[in-house]
Amino acid sequence: MLEIVLFCVILVAAGYWATMFVMGRRDDVIHGKFVHAEEEGDLAPAAMPAPPPFPKRPVKAVQPSSVQPATAEAKPVNSAALESLLAAIQQDLKSVA
Repeated sequence: MLEIVLFCVILVAAGYWATMFVMGRRDDVIHGKFVHAEEEGDLAPAAMPAPPPFPKRPVKAVQPSSVQPATAEAKPVNSAALESLLAAIQQDLKSVA
């Protein structure tokens, strides 16, 4: 178990070294020097570019002519028509069962 722990510590250290080396921090890797806060004043942070403008809403397309909107001239449904429709549905259900 001790060997596994030591191997993992060495593996993490090697991974840290490789990451620093690849990222260009070779001075930190070779000499163990780290950047201090007073040295940061020389480097100006890169300005973030302005985000692109948000796209405008698309214009609604015209409805196709095959779809007819409901009009106020539609006939009101009476209770006799609803009852006959209900009876037809009940007959269909009985015939299926």
